[in-house]
Amino acid sequence: MVKDLLVSASERDLVAAALAQNPPVRVDRRATAALRPVQITYGPDFGYAQVSLGKTRCAATVSATVTAPRADHPSDGILLFNMEIAPMAQPGLGSADTSRVNEDEVFVSRMLDKALRLSRAIDTEGLCILAGQQVWTVRVDVRALDNDGNIMDCASLAAVAALLHFRRPDVSVAGEDVTIHPADEKSPVPLTVYHAPLCTSFAFFDQGRVTLLDPTRLEEALQDGHLTVATNVHRELCAMAHAGGAPLAPDQVLQCAQLAASKVHDLTRAIHTALKADYDARGISLHASNIFDKIQEDGGDVVMMGM
Repeated sequence: MVKDLLVSASERDLVAAALAQNPPVRVDRRATAALRPVQITYGPDFGYAQVSLGKTRCAATVSATVTAPRADHPSDGILLFNMEIAPMAQPGLGSADTSRVNEDEVFVSRMLDKALRLSRAIDTEGLCILAGQQVWTVRVDVRALDNDGNIMDCASLAAVAALLHFRRPDVSVAGEDVTIHPADEKSPVPLTVYHAPLCTSFAFFDQGRVTLLDPTRLEEALQDGHLTVATNVHRELCAMAHAGGAPLAPDQVLQCAQLAASKVHDLTRAIHTALKADYDARGISLHASNIFDKIQEDGGDVVMMGM
């Protein structure tokens, strides 16, 4: 992510001295491979989720509208992602830093698209109403409310949590007549989610010799390099982005992917816990999903999607 925080010399020296220890020490006292506390809450409407990753907060809203399909995919629905970083989320930024914020918004939007749409996590064929005429366009809007670092992972968690919570109106088709039923007439329908890739980000220091999971904003401002990988509970590597900086050895990337694959179980379990609590409060059953059935602590190698 873009380095947007002005760091004092004393802060820089403190972080450098802490990471030079054996083993390295972080300013917030976390282990190098530890996540900050995660909290997931759902709103009154289906498809709204707010996520906290430490002091970083993101809210995701999923909506669906009926549109014409893309010409090259007449039987597929459309999945769109949009990221917005609220000005209040990053206090201290001036007008000259607007381009930096825009870069972060584009990076997050593209990574969500690669991790979720290109990996075919969502059944887009199931969003087709009339082939070549009408499909559902599902839009995921993520807004960063507070940025204390690692907006990418927080946004990813919020987007997936909201998609798993979302329900679209039910539809009846008779010939070419389409009826969209209100919620009081027919129960809304959840999306078919095949798998749930979640992003895990790493910051590198000392020319890649020190690796920190889930970096804070201070750590991001001082990092030598940055890597984000998207994995699911099946230990599949769905997407990856190396946002410049220090070059990484192949075994270093593999170690990060293996750690990400182990952490995704904890994150998916957090979504499941929050989702079940919300559904219990509504008096409805959590729909079956092999995503949650596969939550486990078993090891194994990370594999590329499609291999």
